[in-house]
Amino acid sequence: MALVALRRSLCRLPDFRVRRAVTLRRRLGSPVASRRPRAPPPGPLRVGLHRAYGHRFLSEDGSALGPAGEPHCPGLGPWDGAGGSREGEDGPVPPRAPGEEQVHLRTLDGLASAEDVLAFVNALDPLPDSVAARALERLGEVGGRGGGPGSPATWPPCSASLMAALRTLVLLRADPRGSLLGRLLAECLRRLAGGDLRVRELCVLGESLLALRGPGCEALTRVLQQLQGADEADWGPDDVVAVYGVLQACPEQAGLQQGLLARLARVALPLVPQLGPASVSRLLAALAGLDQAQARPLLCRLARHAVRLVPHFTAPELGRVLDALAHFGHHDRVFTHALERHAAGLGTGLAPEVGSSVAEFCGRELLLSRPVLDAVAGTLVGRLEEFSPAQISKVIEAFGKLNYVPPNAAALFAKLETRLWAQLNSFPPKALLKLLHSCSLIEYHPVNFMPKVFSPFFLQRLQGEESCLDRVSLAQLTQLFLSSVLECPFYKGPKLLPKYRVKSFLTPCCSLESPVDFRLYKSVMLGLIDLLGARLYFASKVLTPYCYTLDVEIKLDEGGFVLPASVDEDVYKRVALCIDGPQRFCSNGRHLLGKEAIKQRHLQLLGYRVVQVPYYEVELLRSRLQVVEYLQRKLFSQDTAACW
Repeated sequence: MALVALRRSLCRLPDFRVRRAVTLRRRLGSPVASRRPRAPPPGPLRVGLHRAYGHRFLSEDGSALGPAGEPHCPGLGPWDGAGGSREGEDGPVPPRAPGEEQVHLRTLDGLASAEDVLAFVNALDPLPDSVAARALERLGEVGGRGGGPGSPATWPPCSASLMAALRTLVLLRADPRGSLLGRLLAECLRRLAGGDLRVRELCVLGESLLALRGPGCEALTRVLQQLQGADEADWGPDDVVAVYGVLQACPEQAGLQQGLLARLARVALPLVPQLGPASVSRLLAALAGLDQAQARPLLCRLARHAVRLVPHFTAPELGRVLDALAHFGHHDRVFTHALERHAAGLGTGLAPEVGSSVAEFCGRELLLSRPVLDAVAGTLVGRLEEFSPAQISKVIEAFGKLNYVPPNAAALFAKLETRLWAQLNSFPPKALLKLLHSCSLIEYHPVNFMPKVFSPFFLQRLQGEESCLDRVSLAQLTQLFLSSVLECPFYKGPKLLPKYRVKSFLTPCCSLESPVDFRLYKSVMLGLIDLLGARLYFASKVLTPYCYTLDVEIKLDEGGFVLPASVDEDVYKRVALCIDGPQRFCSNGRHLLGKEAIKQRHLQLLGYRVVQVPYYEVELLRSRLQVVEYLQRKLFSQDTAACW
C-alpha cells in the first residue's frame, strides 16, 4: 500500500499533471479556435449549399450567410470531460504545518533501507507531494546498498510494493537505462521466475513489461503462462481488464493464448456488474481489438451493464464503447434508448467528440435515431467552431448515409458553408469529398464548391502519392457531377473530366448502390413472368449509361404496351422496378438510405418511371397469385395507359 499511496501523490505533482493534461489534450483534439470567416468570392455561382430538388435555396448574393456565431460553451458535463482518471481522487488535502514536511524530509534522509522507506511512506496519510518525490529518490539511493544491484537484501519482501514502484517509474517515464528502474525490473523478473507472484502482481508486471520492452518480450510470455495457471478465485475485475489490455497490446501473443482468452471470458462474466465506466470501456475495446466474436455472452452482458453507465461515460470512453458495439454489429435497443434519452437531455451540450462518435455509430449501424441526430445537429449549429474537420465530416457523412435532414438544416448548412470558405484547406481532401458528396445525398448540393472539387489541383491532392484515384473517390466524384447536371441545371462551372468518371456505381465493395436481395428478386421475377406471360418482356440487372444498375427494366411503347426487352425501337417509356430489400433501408425502420434515395431521384429526372417494390410489402403476400395481383397494381394502375 505504501507504493500505491506514493503513486497517488506523484500523480498530483504539477509536472506530472501538466504532462498528462497535454497528452489528453492531444488525444482528444483541441477545439478549433473561433475565427472571423473570410468573405466568399462574389460571382454568379454564389448559390450556396441548398436543396435544389426541394426548391429550398439560399439567396444568390449570400446575404443570408452571416459570420459564424460565437462558440457556445455550456458547463462541463459527463461527456465534456477530457477522459481523466476517476480513481485516486482522495478529496481535498488538509493543510499541514509549515515545518512538518521538512521534518518528514529529514526523516527520509536518515532511513537506510527500502523497507524503512516504504514503512514510513505507508504511515503518512495523506502523503505530501515533496515527500513522495523524495521517497522515490531515496528508494533509488538505498536500493543499491547491501549486496549490490538486484540483491534480495535490498528489497522488501512485499512483491506488490515492488510492482507498484515499477509501474510508478514507468508512468513517470523514467529512463529505462537508469540504475533504479533496472534494479527494480531485475528483482521483479527474479520473483517472476520463482513463481511467487499473485494475479494482481502479474498484471502490473505485464503492463510494465509492455511499456519497457514491447510485445515481443520473452518475460511477457512467462507472465501470460503463469496467469493461465492462476486460481480463478484470485481474479478480480481490475485483473481481468488488465490482462485483456495486455493481450490487446500484443496480438501475436493473444493468438497463442486462446486457452487464456477462453478462461478470461468465463471469469469475467460474473464480474461485469462490478465494473465501472472506465473498465467497461477498456474491456469492450479489448474485445473488439482481439476480435473475440466467440465471447458473445460477455459482450451482451457488458452492453446491458453499459446501459446504466451511459450518463457517466466520458467522451473517449463512450467512443470506445460505440466502436466496439459497431465492430461486432451488436444491436441493443435498450442501449440505444438510453443513448437517445441522454443525448436528448443534453441537447446542445454534447461534446464535439461525443457528437461525432454517436453520429458515426448511427451511420455505421444504419440506425436512424432522430433524438440523437437532432441533438448532434443542434450541437453542430451552436458549437461548429469547436468541431475539427474530421469530426464535421463524420457527422455530415452519417446524415447523408441515413438520408437524414435535420430540422435546423438551413442554419446548419449556412454555417457549414461559412466554415468551409474560411478553412477549406484544413479539410483533408478525402474527408472534404465525403462531406460534399453526403450533402448532395440529402439534396443540399455544394454548388459553390464544385468548381474546386472538379479542378485538376484538387484531384491531384486527392490522389496523393498513389498512382491513381481509388474507386470509391471516383464514384463519389461521378455521382456529385451527375447531381450537378440533373439537380442543379443552373450550375455553369467546370465539369468533371471523363477520365475521372466511373461506368458503374455497383461494385463488389464500397458500392454506391446496394445489390438486389436474391430471395426477394426471385419472388418478384416469378410474379412478373406470370403477369407478363414470358421472361422476354423484362430485363434484369440492366446497367444504364448513367452508371446506375436497374433491378428490373420494362419497356413500353407509345400506346402503353409492353415491348420485349431486346427491342430498342419505338420505346416510349422505361419502367425501373426497384426491388428494395432490407439492406436498402435503415436498420430500425422503413426509411430509405441516402444512396438509394438519390438513385431513385436521378432515375426519375432521367425519364424513368420508378416503381418501388419494398420488402415489407412483398412479405405480406402469401401466395404467387397475390404477388401477381400486387405487381399488376404497381405496374398497371388505373392512372396509366400501360397494357400487357
